[in-house]
Amino acid sequence: MDLDFTKMEGLGNDFVVVDGPIDLDPAQISKLCDRRRGIGADGVLVVTPVSGEEVEMTYFNADGSRAEMCGNGIRCVARYAYDRGLVEEEPFRVATDSGKYQVDISKGNRVRTYLAKSTLSDQVNLEGFELRKVSMGNPHAVTFVDELESAPVSSKGPAIETNAEFPEKTNVEFVRIDATNRISVRTWERGVGETQACGTGAGAAVVAAHAAGLVSESVTVGLLGGDLKIDLDGENVWQEGPAAYSFTGRTSLLET
Repeated sequence: MDLDFTKMEGLGNDFVVVDGPIDLDPAQISKLCDRRRGIGADGVLVVTPVSGEEVEMTYFNADGSRAEMCGNGIRCVARYAYDRGLVEEEPFRVATDSGKYQVDISKGNRVRTYLAKSTLSDQVNLEGFELRKVSMGNPHAVTFVDELESAPVSSKGPAIETNAEFPEKTNVEFVRIDATNRISVRTWERGVGETQACGTGAGAAVVAAHAAGLVSESVTVGLLGGDLKIDLDGENVWQEGPAAYSFTGRTSLLET
């Protein structure tokens, strides 16, 4: 089966975007995301029209697992849907496994979206780190560090991700506080590994930092792939950042 696709990225967090409805199994997802033998991506986004005011986003991690939500992914889906006329006006909604999200397309390649209704949970000590559990519609564990460049993201991230404290596994954020309106974050993403950016991870980091009295309600988050703006309105979290096209193509990778 030939498959038409669009490659997109949000702050370096990259995706294979395809039109739905379509059924893809974990092996096919992994094949598409393989950076040596496939297209290469952190995940696959399936975009399915629902109405003139709504599209559905289904997100799969690079290992084939299905995830509830993806912050960088939803910006890409929003721009993809708007540019292709899958919605008739803005703002519109993107339906995900964790709920429906309002999105606005601004000038250029920037997109503002509702990100989550956050929930703070308990703190746990794992692998030598004190971690704050934060739900952004998907699970996160946030820890604060003084030195971000030397943070053991790749060595401690996998162990925390798969710890029994997190039955559905977790994303892990290592956070440095730079100022009351700026932080820097590196994320170990569940089912992917360290990525250039994680939208929900940026939101979770700001939520945890704000709860600790370290930052204000409007924060620029420095990620490996660039800056993302996060705004808090009580428990509600909003994001604004880029969504860009890389290339389009057709692949026969799914042929058996």
